Amino acid sequence: MLCDSKWVTFPGKKRTLPISDWRGIVQREKFADAVFICTPDRQHKNPAVALAKKGYHILLEKPMAVTAEDCTEIVRTCIQNGVMLTVCHVLRYDPVIHKIKVLMDSGAIGDPVHIQHLEPVGFFHFAHSFVRGNWRNEAESSFALLAKSCHDIDLIHHWAGGRRCLKVSSFGSLSHFRKEKRPPGAADRCLDCPVEESCPYSARKIYLDRVKQGCVGWPVSVICSSSLPDIESVTEALKSGPYGRCVYQCDNDVCTNQVVNMEFEGGLTAAFSMVAFTEEICKRRTTIYGSKGELSCDGHEIRVFDFLTGRATKHTAETYAPGAFGMGGHGGADYQLVEAFISAVASGDASFIRSGPEETLLSHKLVFEAERSRLESKVVFCGTDQD
Repeated sequence: MLCDSKWVTFPGKKRTLPISDWRGIVQREKFADAVFICTPDRQHKNPAVALAKKGYHILLEKPMAVTAEDCTEIVRTCIQNGVMLTVCHVLRYDPVIHKIKVLMDSGAIGDPVHIQHLEPVGFFHFAHSFVRGNWRNEAESSFALLAKSCHDIDLIHHWAGGRRCLKVSSFGSLSHFRKEKRPPGAADRCLDCPVEESCPYSARKIYLDRVKQGCVGWPVSVICSSSLPDIESVTEALKSGPYGRCVYQCDNDVCTNQVVNMEFEGGLTAAFSMVAFTEEICKRRTTIYGSKGELSCDGHEIRVFDFLTGRATKHTAETYAPGAFGMGGHGGADYQLVEAFISAVASGDASFIRSGPEETLLSHKLVFEAERSRLESKVVFCGTDQD
């Protein structure tokens, strides 16, 4: 796994091999079947390309890379070297989300005509990750649609069933978390702020109050990465670290809300919305309108209404993730994704992978086209390179 580790452990052997970074692995003879690349977004391309050339199968965190050119190079290199690439579009492995595609392919709603998809990020989740946190600034990470919602554009592209996207338009901006929105009298840090009690984005509320209630998992665990979260360590982190800053005094510049409209071959249209200011956290909602019925999903249950019979049928999907692995995130999809990748590598059968290189590249390109539309304030006609 390529992240912050300084050591490579050889299974079944008693020795470890010190390395300084991923280059240390590249310089040695191939000693494993696969790698997990979990580096920051802007550091995906170089290790992915280098390790693909060494013959390692790759599980790569999303987004693949922060430019379309780098994404293309990763995919090209993996294909040329005959290695399997799994991109962590974890929602593809969510049993409920997968059930939607199964129902669509079975003709449950006829020909799809329009897709509506919403990602509610969550008010404190956005403040944590995209105002104070690692994905707040495009120059250091990437734009919000890529960092947070390439999952969702990928799903829409997947549900479109091979239809090419013809054109896309997008609108969005950074709302509210701006210096001019700062409340009168607000301090630079929440622990020193006289108006903190009236602020829903107070770091005291998001982090310190959670610790007092015994909650030391995410997001509290993020701000104390080098120590166990407790009142003392969290207080110190808020006094001096980035997560204690006023949300109106940060260097954030990514969108808080964005819409993307798409037209696919055959007249299929799709509308995606991402918004920061929500009660629910990443509990996506989807409605797909077809020629014979309507499918809706609240993230837990799917409802299909049949126009012919006038009846609605509810569908669920069994989620499974062994507790011992600690991989129950995303409704068990974290476990399902890793199991699929390992099964593909072990068997040499890439059909286990639902988020392989070619289709993932197409959905990533659609994200870049959508952001270009937003920045240039125009409808973008997608190039023939999506064929």
